[in-house]
Amino acid sequence: MLTSVDAEVIRALADPLRLRIVELLAEETLCTTHLVEETGARQTNLSNHLRVLREAGVVETEPCGRFTYYKLRPAVLEALAGSFTALGAAARATVEADRKRAC
Repeated sequence: MLTSVDAEVIRALADPLRLRIVELLAEETLCTTHLVEETGARQTNLSNHLRVLREAGVVETEPCGRFTYYKLRPAVLEALAGSFTALGAAARATVEADRKRAC
């Protein structure tokens, strides 16, 4: 089911701006300057959000000259999706079997 790593990723994705960053990075690898342009967020605010995503393992950095590019780690998102799929399957089995604990 859901692991502590999954919970950390969920917390990281719970913020609307961080989720928007992930959506943008799903399309292409971007530097902070690009993300500022796309989101309208201030650079310092964006850097803090990128740090949270990096610490949760959702994104990784790629130095390129004096710029730092950010890209998604698809395996992390796929693992989270797999955990939710397993949770959904368990819930379906519970509903179909009409399992409930007696009071």
